[in-house]
Amino acid sequence: MLGASPLSSFSEGTDAAQTCDRLYDDLRDIVLMSYPWSFSVKKVQLARSVDAPTNEWLYAYPLPSDLIGSGPRALFPGAGTGTSPVATGWEVYGRDVLTSYSTVYIDYQFRPSEDVMPTYFVQLLKYWLAWHFAEPVTDQITKAQYFQVLAAGSPSENMRGGMMRVAMSADGGSKPAQAFINYPLVSARAT
Repeated sequence: MLGASPLSSFSEGTDAAQTCDRLYDDLRDIVLMSYPWSFSVKKVQLARSVDAPTNEWLYAYPLPSDLIGSGPRALFPGAGTGTSPVATGWEVYGRDVLTSYSTVYIDYQFRPSEDVMPTYFVQLLKYWLAWHFAEPVTDQITKAQYFQVLAAGSPSENMRGGMMRVAMSADGGSKPAQAFINYPLVSARAT
């Protein structure tokens, strides 16, 4: 995409390969964390730590080792049908969820292997990488700006335009609509 020679591997020793090797993992994870992609979200029950926290919470639950980002996307205090996520009654400290819930399930984002990433995400990732690799590989800032617009749209679109918008739309098309659950402003308005 940048007009440089194709790479056979990130370890081939060229300047372009070294740039790709240094930046790829972080850039991929940034794009993964930018949206709750359906192919990168898991639901698991957390195992309780044997050590109790030293604050107001009763239990500590270590976060999964494959979690990317700073914490869970949603926390559930049980596994029953119709159990809703809770927004209060827990917090993340370091790599643990602290809470007084005796059972905890979470939805969280993980790093899937490239072979399960759908085409729309792969194309977004290509544009994103071209945006960030353009200047170090080609010394052309205009190429970087061009691929930035293709990847994320114009600055007025707040990183939600271009291929990002297309990919989010494609991914969101298979998800049910989200409803407000136990939200105080909605409850107050209904009364």
